[in-house]
Amino acid sequence: MSTLTGTGIKVVSLAEAISHVTDGMTVMSGGFMGCGNPHRLVAGLLEAGVKDLTLICTDASRPGYGVAQLVEQRRLRRLIASHVGLNPAVAEQMNAGELEVELVPQGTLAERIRAGGAGLGGVLTPTGLGTPIAEGKQVVEVDGRQFLLEKPLHADVALITGYRIDLFGNVWYRGTTRNFNPVMATAADLVIAEADHLVEVGAIPPEDVVTPGVLVDLIVEGGELA
Repeated sequence: MSTLTGTGIKVVSLAEAISHVTDGMTVMSGGFMGCGNPHRLVAGLLEAGVKDLTLICTDASRPGYGVAQLVEQRRLRRLIASHVGLNPAVAEQMNAGELEVELVPQGTLAERIRAGGAGLGGVLTPTGLGTPIAEGKQVVEVDGRQFLLEKPLHADVALITGYRIDLFGNVWYRGTTRNFNPVMATAADLVIAEADHLVEVGAIPPEDVVTPGVLVDLIVEGGELA
């Protein structure tokens, strides 16, 4: 649980938010192909010079966009993702032994993060059996079927983004930007949310809240990208 819980202060400057991310941390970032990445938080990480991060993200985005810049500016020590083919910098650094990459099937990645957020011991899945994905992993038999035990994923910090976020941190996502952001908000010690639009409490109907504010520690007003 975050040491910030209970302070009542959630809306902070970009610099204040980024000050909680330090070298060597494990960071989760939502989105896919850069859509739903927390772009201003990523820019803040780059400006602050944070390095040696382990990044958990569904993909490495497109060159020059979103989390791709963390790879291109060599801020990562390790990348855990399901798709890296759009970003040639990943292959270059991986082949040169400069970046450790763990490829995880996308559904398995989502379930491992969910397990981390729910406090579970792991996920049993048939995906990856008989492939290099299974190397070094425990195989569990249930009712005559074999499954891989995939361990949960947890992060020091989750960087999420929402289209509308109220002052309590309740989040509503627009379209596919919802990708991975809600589940990551459950699986980190500290959750920093970037708001395209910061709104008053009550502006988001309760039934539209996807990530409840109790999961969000800090909010940064990001503004919608052009």
